[in-house]
Amino acid sequence: MKTVVVIPTYNEAENLPAITAELFTLNEIQDLQVLIVDDASPDGTGQMAESLAQEHYPDRLHVMRRPGKQGLGTAYVAGFQWALEHGADYVVQMDADFSHSPSYIPQMLGKIGEYDVVVGSRYISGGELDERWSWWRWFLSWWANTIWTRGILAIATKDATAGFKCWRRSALQRIGLERINSNGYVFQVEMAFVSEKLHFKILEIPIYFEDRRIGRSKMSIPVKIEAALRVFEIRWRHRNVQPLPQQRSAEI
Repeated sequence: MKTVVVIPTYNEAENLPAITAELFTLNEIQDLQVLIVDDASPDGTGQMAESLAQEHYPDRLHVMRRPGKQGLGTAYVAGFQWALEHGADYVVQMDADFSHSPSYIPQMLGKIGEYDVVVGSRYISGGELDERWSWWRWFLSWWANTIWTRGILAIATKDATAGFKCWRRSALQRIGLERINSNGYVFQVEMAFVSEKLHFKILEIPIYFEDRRIGRSKMSIPVKIEAALRVFEIRWRHRNVQPLPQQRSAEI
């Protein structure tokens, strides 16, 4: 079984050696491949990824370098499509900054056989946020998930904005990546909404969400506002995707 980990990057050169090294210590995962999707990072992330691939991980680390900053959503779609074209049975999506620990991936793969997607969740029992988060940041994140996104879209998944997921190949094929057109961080919400509308079997597992170790977050206030407003667009665009009557999100 082939597993491809898709990591979109923009200015993550300092994080890349460590995150790839940790991923490739997961020896219990057979045929683990990593794809870096870089949007012409000015800090040399793309060059760093290619050097790591050539010098340390030939045939296991792959690099897709895109011309210009095209957005998180399109990076994931391009990465997912690459993974499917290259025979992935399972596709993991995660960040490069260690907010998503690679140590959870074996657990995700251990559960995915019974589900279409396994979500690394901050907002189910056992899930935690970095204790360094301010109460205001915690409140905004909780409100965006619990009140705003889940309220507007009426979805069961508790961490609707989660960016740490493991997908079955068949789920990504059924979801129809060509109809996913979110360009930014609201991509996570769109994928969650369409998954539930298609009655996917979804499991949320608790994770500890660590604040990034190196570099600065790309989640500026304008980015957050745009993502919040686009929730309405997602509801309208996918209004005719009909769910089956008993869609539920499972927890462990």
